[in-house]
Parts: sequence; C-alpha cells; structure tokens
Amino acid sequence: MSNQTVSPGALLAGRYRIAELLAEIDGARVWRAVDEVLSRAVVVDVLPVGDPRTNLLFDAARRAAAANDPRFLRVLDCDIHDGVTYCVREWAGGRPLERMLSSGPLTGQQAGWLAREVSEALENLHRTGYAHGAINPASVVVTDAGAIKIVGVATEAALRSSGAGSPEEDVHSLGELLFASLTGRWPGPVPAWGLQPAPVEHGRLLSPRQVRAGVPRSLDDISDRLLGDPPRHHAPPITSAAGLSAALSGVVGSSHEPPNQMDETVQVARQNGSIDDATQVVPQAGPPALDPTPRPTYDSEPNGYRQPQPAYNTAAETRPVRRQTPPPSNGNGRRRHDEPKPKGSWGGRILILLAILALLSVVAMAQFLLKGAMNNDQDNGNKGGGTSSSNAPQTSTTPSSTGGKATIAGAADFDPPPGNREEHHKDVPNTYDGDPSTTWKTQSYRNKPNLGGIKSGVGIIYDLGAKTTVSAVAVALQGNDTSLQIMIPSGDTATSPTTISGWKAVATKADQAEGTVTLNPSAPTETRYVLVWLTKLPKVADGYQGTISEVSIQK
Repeated sequence: MSNQTVSPGALLAGRYRIAELLAEIDGARVWRAVDEVLSRAVVVDVLPVGDPRTNLLFDAARRAAAANDPRFLRVLDCDIHDGVTYCVREWAGGRPLERMLSSGPLTGQQAGWLAREVSEALENLHRTGYAHGAINPASVVVTDAGAIKIVGVATEAALRSSGAGSPEEDVHSLGELLFASLTGRWPGPVPAWGLQPAPVEHGRLLSPRQVRAGVPRSLDDISDRLLGDPPRHHAPPITSAAGLSAALSGVVGSSHEPPNQMDETVQVARQNGSIDDATQVVPQAGPPALDPTPRPTYDSEPNGYRQPQPAYNTAAETRPVRRQTPPPSNGNGRRRHDEPKPKGSWGGRILILLAILALLSVVAMAQFLLKGAMNNDQDNGNKGGGTSSSNAPQTSTTPSSTGGKATIAGAADFDPPPGNREEHHKDVPNTYDGDPSTTWKTQSYRNKPNLGGIKSGVGIIYDLGAKTTVSAVAVALQGNDTSLQIMIPSGDTATSPTTISGWKAVATKADQAEGTVTLNPSAPTETRYVLVWLTKLPKVADGYQGTISEVSIQK
C-alpha cells in the first residue's frame, strides 16, 4: 500500500475505513475516516513510503500525548502499515476560525474569549515543556456546540516540516490570531488565511483600534503587547501563555460559556472597563456568533481542513480610524453660546414630575384605605372569639443563602481519558430545561454495565455560576440498576478539573431503579461545579446505556 493507493473505501491497518480527502500538505494527505472498531469518525494523516517526515511525525505524536487539555484534539494512533506511515487523530465537527473570519471580524468579547480559551490550553501544554508549533486560524475550530478545539498539536508542524516550535512562537502566533479576530486583517506583509494584510504606518503595524473602530482599548493594549516591537507606551511585552491568559481573563472574565449576542458583548465589555467612546465611532455589522448555525451554502468544516480555495478573498478596504473630537466647550465645562440647546424644556419636565407625584399620592391613599379595611375585619374577627396576635407575620425580602433550587448557569458532558469526550454534548441542556420528556443519553457500551470495563464512568458537570452551598442533588433516571455519584472538585471548588482524579465523591447511590433519586452530601457543600457521575448503566437492547432526563440542585 502507498500514499497513492490510500483512497476512499480503502481499509487502512484493518481498522480505518477511508472516507474523503480533507487536505494535502506537501505530499502528505489528510483524510476523514471511520474507526470501524469504535464506530466513530477520525482524521488520518498519511505520509508516502519513505517520506523523511516519518520520524518527525512519530516524535510529534509522542509529544501530542502530553496534551491533556480537552481543547486539544488527541492523537489516537500512529504506526506504519504496508510501508505507509499514518497518524490517527480525533474528529471535531464545526467551523475553523479561518472560515468564520471570511464573514467579518468578531466582536471584542468574542475575540478575547476565543483567544483566552486557546491561551489556557497552550498554558497547560507549555507546562509539559512542549509547544503546538502551528497555531493559526485554520487550526482553531469552533464546534457546533460553541466549544473551542485545537487541531494538530505538534503533528501539524511535523507535516509542514516547520519544526517543533517553541512556547514563545505559540504566543506570538496567538497574538496574530487575536489581531485577525479583532480586525479581519492579517498582521503580516502579505495576504494569509483569506485575509488582506493589515495597514502599516512608518514601518510599524497599526494597532487594532487604528484599523477597525469599536475594538476595546484593553484588547488593543493586549494585542500591542503581543505584536508590538516594542509595545507602545513602554508597556511590558506578553511572552507567555500564562501571562496572556491572565490578561485576557481580566477583560473577558473566566467563563467557558461562549458569548453569542452583540448586546451582551458590549454590556460585559463596558462592565469590565474594556469599552469606551471609540466603540461608537463607526457602526459595525453584527459579527457571526461563536456557535453559528451552519449555513446552507456550505457544509460543516471540521478539524480546520477544507477543500482547496483561492489563496485569499478580496477584503473591503480598511483605513485607520480616528477618534471623534469631543463637543467644543469654553474651558469650564459650560456650553458655548453657539452650541444647539438640548431638546425639550423645563416646563415640560415639571409637568411630567407633577403627574408622577399625583400618581404616587393616589397609590398611597389606596394603600391606606385598604389597610384600614383589613384592620377593621381583623378587629371584628377578634370580637367574635378569634385569637389576636401582637406580632403580625413578617415576610423577608432578603433572599436566603441556603434553601431553594440552585440556578444552573451551564453544563457540559464529562468523559475524560480514556474516554473519547463525545458523550452526546448537544443533549446536555435537556437535563436542566425543566422538561422531563427531553433526555441526555450516554453512548451505548457492550458486554458490561460498568461502561464495558474500559473506563470508570461518564457524567455531566454543572456550573452554578458561583460558589453555592449544595445540600442535595435530585437526578431523574431512566432504566433500572443505575449507579451514580455526586462529585465536587477536590481542590479549589471554583475551578472545574479536567481529569477524574481532580474530583471527590460526596454522595453515592448504587443500583437505583428508574425514577428520581436524591443524593445528599453528608454535610452541605460549597462549590461552583457539581459532577453527576454514572458508574453503572442500565441494560438496553444493544448493550448498556445511561439516561438522565432532569437534574435539580438544591441549596
């Protein structure tokens, strides 16, 4: 078998059924395939016989194994079969950032959030001593559920023979990605990734705010600290993923929920002090949401690859934008005589104020008369033999810190290694939508109820938005003999661990019948994240599968 004989329909290594060609990189071919053993889609990189990149690809696959962050698509297999070198990676359906930017730049909040997600993943990778080596708009994918997935950690650089890269190069590349997301222009001298080059003045790259109106000042400063040589205003450069994550979290917050609406973006940015009057200089068209509905003109483009297209699309002309000058004044804050007076008059305002006061007087009189009538009824009742109480019942308007139903701000399926992290994530919201007829199901496992014996469990992580006292968790199950646990982070309960070892069980129920089961921690527990963890699944027609229809968390 050779690289040329690997074609649609071929069975590679007796396991991977080749489906379609995604890309060709310097003679290496990237295929979508189906793992017939696990019945799931994968991506297979194939090198021709004798290709000098073989050892580079094997070394890259070993380095990629150190990338434990769930935002990286994992390398599943790497071997030689019939002389052909192949590397198998996870598949993620969605749209690469390259395609999203072809529709225009993102909002400040969206661009900052996306860059922060990537920087956090790189921060975890860099702690292992390795780098991605090929961060660009094609290697960052936004899935259909709005999550960020990063393609080709180490392996992409090996296919392109660009070297292993360094953490500092990763951070600089992420700076280019942030600049492009904010402006829709590429911060380089030539077109790239379908974007026209950004304008330069006196040999220096213009800042995002100079290229496009509406870019928040805080993100403009971060971009300049990443790409400026040197940064403006003697600001210290950002050279590490950890430093970038901290800077971006200070602007867009630490939530992993993707921003969708323009109004919400502006509101959050204003609250964080990252938006100013420059936002209002030129009205901008609404950018694409980070979890857009696929458009009918093209299919979902997973894993950052797409069919060959022109090198770049013609972008609309973009010019530096200057701030609008403030209204003239006489120096002491008063309006000059030649300025137009505001609309309206004091007379009209006084009439409106009097009308409001009159309405309030009518309401107060009505309350007084109603209270008097109620007191008369109570006195008559007491005279008839009733018992009078000197202390009237009082109703507190202050919400209690405990008791009542906790609000679930978001949730995500949790299937850490050796799981494949594909436990029907789109159906997770069904478990807290208030509708018992909608459900979330695990994958179907064969042979054994303990998830086929291949992993310890699967579940859903619920985000309460802030640390909350949890006294009980009610889980509505379908099917008999489900075993489950309620878990919270074993360390800082304001963060969500990415491995099961980072969680501890606070309540356990075994072999539960169909219906709602309530799990109570031995003592009220304060946490932001709650994990409902299934360790044994009910029997179904083709194996074993767990089903949750509703979850309610009590304070």
